Amino acid sequence: MKWKNALIIGASGGIGAALSTALRASGTHVTGLSRSVDGFDITDETSVARILEDLEQTFDLIIVASGALEIKGAVPEKSLKHISAQAMADQFAVNAIGPALVLRHASRLIDRAQPAQLSVLSARVGSIGDNHLGGWYAYRAAKAAVNQIVHTAAIELARTHKQLACVALHPGTVQTPFTEKYVARHATVPASQAAENLLSVLASLDATQTGKFFDWSGAEVSW
Repeated sequence: MKWKNALIIGASGGIGAALSTALRASGTHVTGLSRSVDGFDITDETSVARILEDLEQTFDLIIVASGALEIKGAVPEKSLKHISAQAMADQFAVNAIGPALVLRHASRLIDRAQPAQLSVLSARVGSIGDNHLGGWYAYRAAKAAVNQIVHTAAIELARTHKQLACVALHPGTVQTPFTEKYVARHATVPASQAAENLLSVLASLDATQTGKFFDWSGAEVSW
């Protein structure tokens, strides 16, 4: 599938920048938004509303590629005794509430006249069914929350956007500053390869698969 207009939230990050580059190379017109370049603060509803409401064109691809693993120096928890209320609140603000705000204010920008894809980058660690190791309480919980937000939004949007696939995506372990301290022995891919993988999955989706959670290979991930 070739997209006409794409909106990338978090376009200055490793995956967001790679997605933007790959899409432009294929001839797609890309609108990229980020905090560092555009002042787009996903944790500030005023910022999200103001910037998205200024956009007038419609998009057949919207990707929320923003996210954070460490926030304000707080690292993923190894046990219950490391849980912090502030760290959990910060994780939810960036990884769950922020994407929810984007979905709220960007839904009017989705092209209803043709097939379209709307995706939020999640993480396999947000899967409750796939959690066999424990730990990482705040990040896991925030990603589980955003999965629920995406699934719920997909149900609502299906009533008005009949050709839309609204999904959560796990990009795999990507070689970015976001993950460099935590890759250990996990296989990683460059951001450019991750972007190609994600776009390949998105290009294969249609409205019959809306509301689901897929990994970088196109395999469905359990909630």
